[in-house]
Amino acid sequence: MAKDIKSLRTRIKSFDSTLHLTGAMGLVASSKIKRACDAMYASRKYSDGISDVTMALAACPECRKSPYFGLEKKDLENTEEETVSADNNESARTRLIVIAGDRGLCGGYNANVFRTVRTMEAFEIKPIGKRSYDKYHIVDIEGEDEETDADETGYLSSERYTYEDALEEAETCCKDFLEGKIDRVLVVYNRYISIMSQEPQVIQLLPLERASVIKDLGSICEPAPDVIFEDLIPVYFAAKLYALVKESFACEVAARRMAMDSAKKNAQQMIDDLKLEYNRARQSTITQEITEIVSGAGK
Repeated sequence: MAKDIKSLRTRIKSFDSTLHLTGAMGLVASSKIKRACDAMYASRKYSDGISDVTMALAACPECRKSPYFGLEKKDLENTEEETVSADNNESARTRLIVIAGDRGLCGGYNANVFRTVRTMEAFEIKPIGKRSYDKYHIVDIEGEDEETDADETGYLSSERYTYEDALEEAETCCKDFLEGKIDRVLVVYNRYISIMSQEPQVIQLLPLERASVIKDLGSICEPAPDVIFEDLIPVYFAAKLYALVKESFACEVAARRMAMDSAKKNAQQMIDDLKLEYNRARQSTITQEITEIVSGAGK
């Protein structure tokens, strides 16, 4: 019985340490939520503004022949080179940008992204976030990932991701797309629904979708709509990517806050149950000792 009491005391101490750890991590996540959400809303507003301008230009007759829309079927039939259509999911050379967190202990945040990636075929994977870098930073030409350890400076942090990082990635992707090295660019990220709910999403940044209706901008563009459109695409790409990274980070912080709150409640419940069991065991031991003393005194 004494052995059981000692074991229970050790377990209570262990859960108490976990309770303090999860409580501290929950407080840290709480302190970051407002700042992360403010950055998400600000980047989303900027992204929506750039998208409105880009889509308005995309509907102009002068811009509809831009290579950023990809090749149409009639173009594919006329070309003599072996080219794959970006609309063909099975054969398109897809560059997949996977946004995950820098740390764990955030529920299913990272696991949901990786589960989504497993259902997709990718020619190349570009990771953002340490967890994504650890899993995907070496990818062979067949799209199969090899897990290796990341160093401290070899990855792009999702928390400290800057617009300059996004613009650099945008210029690289646009250049590779125009040169025919890739056929499309997809981003896997977590969409922020509420502090209690986040879900993985896939969004296509390249090629652009053609507008179904051709319309006039109603304004004069200098030097020309198609010239402005070509220069605007990397900015559009960067704004979208930056907004998605900031949204993913807000999801990570919210998921960690909820995970730590749940872990804290579970740890407290375990401590209460173990203390009850400990008190019963201790009371039983004391009762047994008193009984033995009384029995010995009677003899």
